[in-house]
Amino acid sequence: MTLIDNAVYVDGIRVATPVTLDEAYALQEAHQGFAWIGLYRPSDKELASVATEFDLHPLAIEDATGGHQRSKVERYGDTLFIVLRPARYDDEHEQLDIGELHLFAGPDFLITIRHAESPDLSAVRRRLEAQPELLALGSEAVLYAVLDRVVAEYEPVVAGIENDIDEIEDDLFGDADDDALSRRIYELSGELVRFARATHPLVSIIEWLQRGQEVYHVDIELQRKLRDVRDRAIRVTERIDGFRTVLDKALTVHSALVARRQTEVNLEQNEQVKKISSWAAIIFAPTLIGTIYGMNFDIMPELHWEYGYPVALSVMIAFPALLYVIFKRRRWL
Repeated sequence: MTLIDNAVYVDGIRVATPVTLDEAYALQEAHQGFAWIGLYRPSDKELASVATEFDLHPLAIEDATGGHQRSKVERYGDTLFIVLRPARYDDEHEQLDIGELHLFAGPDFLITIRHAESPDLSAVRRRLEAQPELLALGSEAVLYAVLDRVVAEYEPVVAGIENDIDEIEDDLFGDADDDALSRRIYELSGELVRFARATHPLVSIIEWLQRGQEVYHVDIELQRKLRDVRDRAIRVTERIDGFRTVLDKALTVHSALVARRQTEVNLEQNEQVKKISSWAAIIFAPTLIGTIYGMNFDIMPELHWEYGYPVALSVMIAFPALLYVIFKRRRWL
């Protein structure tokens, strides 16, 4: 059974805790109260049951069954269907876990369908039950509290990503491995793209809900609370956009630093090649002369010449000396 928590409220007070869906339907009708049904990865049969009881639209049920939906809000008569993408961040592995939460909000019921561990709806329920006057406002109050919780859970994610970006900035001008740092920047950029897809639609969802508050006579204090959630959601999205800009710049700077270091290595290698080539040329001349005159042939030019030996030695000394001077002036040595 995927029924996590199930309660019927009258004037914000829990009057019943049904253990089955059928019992929840019966008790809600008997008390004429507000039913809050919490499901976790429900089966098709359970979804069909709540769809029949609360007259939920088939298209919304189809989305809830299939999952993997983008964040959105849709209205079907008196019922709202909302998809939220809560998130948690594993700072140790720098991985973002994005969940999925579906809500059906009607005049006298609210159904939450979780497809991940977050958000912690039990904390939301405890908070509202401690404020009966707020819970008495019905599905609008629960919807506000859930949105507030989702945005609140975004904030540690933002803090974790900010910490990782600070570490990357420290490593940029440090001794970190270039390949590892490039991979880290690229992977964190990808996580930020996923996070942005989850958070950016939330602002539009809240604004959409705000536009209908006066039409449906939503409590003024609840309107103010929802406005506060929207402001916090905007701050989250703005920080995410800022992080993406910082990472783009970090990747550009890192590429420039790697290119500069590679250029310096190439220049150093060129200098070494110049030195080696210069000394090889200097040694080549006396080696060539000595090799020729060391072959012990009797018939050779200047072999029996009186000045042949000193001339050969002079050439063997003068030619390398001339090459040394030339290479030195060209700063090859």
